[in-house]
Amino acid sequence: MAENKTKQTEASVQDYFAGIKDISRRKDCETLAKLMTRATNYPPKMWGPSIVGFGSYHYKYDSGREGDSCLVGFSSRKSDITVYGMKAAAHAERLLARLGKHKVGGGCVYIKALADVDQTILEKLVASAAAQKKRQHT
Repeated sequence: MAENKTKQTEASVQDYFAGIKDISRRKDCETLAKLMTRATNYPPKMWGPSIVGFGSYHYKYDSGREGDSCLVGFSSRKSDITVYGMKAAAHAERLLARLGKHKVGGGCVYIKALADVDQTILEKLVASAAAQKKRQHT
């Protein structure tokens, strides 16, 4: 069975942020890390080279594949900040409808800038998604 590529590492979250060339995007990522830390009560950790994750859980599929992943996380991508795990939140669709300007694809929420979204709603999404995943996998 193939080994998971995205694992928690000892890489520095601050170094990751420092490598984001767009100053506005870097500040958004730093702010998002603080928001997610507050919402989850977990410190940010790097997962692979480009995902800032919070908390972790162990999963095992019926196929036998298993591994660990962050409860929630985000990554600065070329055109957006990709936020992982938000669809796991209780009442996710209702909260996403009130979030502000974003796109959804799979289990991810794509945000151009934090100024485009209601950060209070985002924090509720993060807290709920992390709590739901933790409940499902414990």
